[in-house]
Amino acid sequence: MTLIVAKAGGRALMANMDKILDSIAAAVKAGHRVVFVHGGGDIVTEYSRRLGVEPRFVTSPQGVRSRYTTREELDVFVMTLGGLLNKQIAVGLARRGLRPVGLTGVDGLAMLAHRKKRIVVLDEATGRKRVIPGGYTGRIVAVNRDLLYGLLRDGYTPVLAPIAYDPEEATLLNVDGDQAAANVAAALDADVLAILTDVDGLIVDGEVVSRLTASEALRLIEEGKIGAGMNRKIIEITRALERGVKYAAIVNASKPDPLEAALRGEGTVIEYG
Repeated sequence: MTLIVAKAGGRALMANMDKILDSIAAAVKAGHRVVFVHGGGDIVTEYSRRLGVEPRFVTSPQGVRSRYTTREELDVFVMTLGGLLNKQIAVGLARRGLRPVGLTGVDGLAMLAHRKKRIVVLDEATGRKRVIPGGYTGRIVAVNRDLLYGLLRDGYTPVLAPIAYDPEEATLLNVDGDQAAANVAAALDADVLAILTDVDGLIVDGEVVSRLTASEALRLIEEGKIGAGMNRKIIEITRALERGVKYAAIVNASKPDPLEAALRGEGTVIEYG
């Protein structure tokens, strides 16, 4: 029995919802245990603008671009990711015969984080570093392993939105979906961390890299060969591998059965080393 933590970002999920949910259902019915972590940034952007909240993005000195979460946009995150999208996914899995449990980090204290008080960003106009308030973005510090294991043991399929709970400030926080999936995978000693995306894997010099080690992947980041959209995924994957996850696979979500493709080692496989 294989324990799989699967993560799909919002763009890949919305373009391939049925394939992803079919794949999760097939994996569970084949005897695997699956935790699904979903993103949904485009949906948050859509509803933020409907409500008159303009999304803001920042870039770290390492070149990682991320959303800057204000108090107003946090509310949209909770409504759309923790509510609407999370329950749409749960309904889709229930329709396929599974027993889904939709969660945010505060539900059962599934995922705890600390709010970033300050962050360092690159000023777009000058290219210089500057420090700004951290907003309502968090860094994950704990995953409720017993809760998730218990759900899996009892035949449920957890569906986790990337919204964590900060017990120090008693607030919800937006957390990166790749960071959430990596931390969940590490906490559960997962066999596979499957990152379902909208490309065929890690692409370097125009070619998909089929297999590499974590240290090789980090070296590619240092050499500037991995773009801003993928470098965050690689960083989080390497951290999960360092904590005991057996391997990670970056797979195109448009494949007929993306989780089975990840188990077969398609796309890009990254192992510890």
